[in-house]
Amino acid sequence: MSEICPKCGLPKDLCVCETIAREEQRIKVEEEKRKFGKIITIVSGLNTSEIDVKELIKKLKSKLACGGTAKNGTLELQGKHKVKVLHELRNLGFNV
Repeated sequence: MSEICPKCGLPKDLCVCETIAREEQRIKVEEEKRKFGKIITIVSGLNTSEIDVKELIKKLKSKLACGGTAKNGTLELQGKHKVKVLHELRNLGFNV
């Protein structure tokens, strides 16, 4: 018998908690100019307790072919990728 999720009451393989958490979040995507004229794309507004940030940054980095990191609940991607990040987050089920 499979384990039951304490939040939604469904078995772990049918759990919808992460999907619901993705739809409820208000995510903000912006670009910032750093030292030496380098541009980075910052994704903020993620609830790190409900979303696996490391898995999300890994997916975004592979889709956009860039470097990046997750710091203090924000994602930082190297380069000017605002439109592409918005498109990818919508495909992953986030409300941007």
